[in-house]
Amino acid sequence: MRKMEKVYVLGGLRTPIVVKNGHFKYIKPENFGGEVLSALIKKYHLTDISGIIAGNAVGTGGNIARLMALTAGIDERVPAMTVDMQCASAAAAMSVAYAKIASGQDDVIIAGGLESASLQPTRIYSKNDDRYGKTPGKDGAYKTAQFAPEELSPDTMLQGAEKTAQSEHITKAELDKWVLESHRRAAKAQADKVLSDIIVPIDGWSEDDGIRPRMNQRLLDRLPLLFGENTVTNAGNSCLINDGAAFAVLVSERYAKAHGLKAAARILGTASVGGDPHESPRGAMRTADVLLERLGMRYEDLSAIEFNEAFAVIDVLFEMAHPSLSKIYNRFGGALAYGHPYGASGAILLIHLLKALESSGGGRGILSIAGAGGMGEAIGVELL
Repeated sequence: MRKMEKVYVLGGLRTPIVVKNGHFKYIKPENFGGEVLSALIKKYHLTDISGIIAGNAVGTGGNIARLMALTAGIDERVPAMTVDMQCASAAAAMSVAYAKIASGQDDVIIAGGLESASLQPTRIYSKNDDRYGKTPGKDGAYKTAQFAPEELSPDTMLQGAEKTAQSEHITKAELDKWVLESHRRAAKAQADKVLSDIIVPIDGWSEDDGIRPRMNQRLLDRLPLLFGENTVTNAGNSCLINDGAAFAVLVSERYAKAHGLKAAARILGTASVGGDPHESPRGAMRTADVLLERLGMRYEDLSAIEFNEAFAVIDVLFEMAHPSLSKIYNRFGGALAYGHPYGASGAILLIHLLKALESSGGGRGILSIAGAGGMGEAIGVELL
C-alpha cells in the first residue's frame, strides 16, 4: 500500500465578511471569490494548479467553482468542482482537497468556499412534486432547501438551535454571555488589525461590518424571542446572514520541497460526521470529538480551537464540556460577530485558526463546523 503523502497549507485569504444586502449587494460571488483566487495565485506564485474545490450552499446552482475560476482568468485546463454540505461546504471542500493530495492524485489545490446571501435565488418546485403546494406561499417557491424528510420549514435551523438549548436546559443568560464575548473578542481583533493581512479588499471595502463593539446586555434584552415565551433563541444569539469568500492553498510535501515553499501548517486529518438533523448545532463538537479520537488527541493538547458559532448554543455546549478551555476557543470571536457566509465559513475558520495558533506561539489546533441536516466537518492542523 502506498504511503500517504503529507499535506501542507501554504496559507489562506478571504474577503471582508459583509452583511447581506450591504457592500456586496450587487457583486456576484464568482467575482469576489475570483478575486481571492487571483490574490492567492499572486501571493504564492502558483503556476501549476491541480484543481479548485469550492463550497457553496445557496448560490445559483451549477458548478459555480468552475464559473469562478473562468471568471478569474484561470487556465481553462484547471478543473474545478463545487461541494454542497451547506454550512460545512468549505470545510468539506478542503477535506476533499486533503484526501486527493494525501492519496497522491494531486499536488496543488486551492480549496475553500464562496457565498452571496444577497443574490440568493428563489427556487420553485415542479408542479409534479408534492412539495409544490406545501411551501409557505403554496406556490412552490422556496429559498431554504429541505434538510430532513419530514421538515419543510424555512426556520428549521433556528428551530434546531432552540430544541438543542431546551434539551440541555440552556438559559438566555448563558447564551448572552457568549454573544457579548464574541463581539468583544472580534472588536479587539479588528482594532488591533490582527486579521488585516488575510483580507482581500473588494471594490475598495476591507472591513468586516457585522462586528458590534458596543454590543451590550441592554441591547440583547430588547430583542424579541423568535419562538415566544419560555424560549431563548433571538437574533442576537443567532448569526447574521452574510456574503463572503475564503480559500486556502493546499500542497503535497513533495511539491513544497521541490519548489522550496515554506508552509504555514500541516493538516493532521479530517472528519465528517452525521447526526440528528433536528439538532444540527451539536454537529460541531460531535465531529471534533471524532477527529480528536481518530488522531489520538485530547482537547487539552490543543493550542487553539475554532468552532463556527452559527448559534450561541454551540459555544455553551463547548463550555459545558470543556470549561477550562474557553480562552483558546474562538480567540478572535466567531460568527456571532463576524457573520456566517454559509459556503465560505469553513475556510474562514481555517484562516482564523492559523492566526490563533500564531498568536499562541504555535502548536496544534482544530476547526469544526456544524451543517444543516445534522452534518459536521472538522479539520486538525499543526503550525509549522
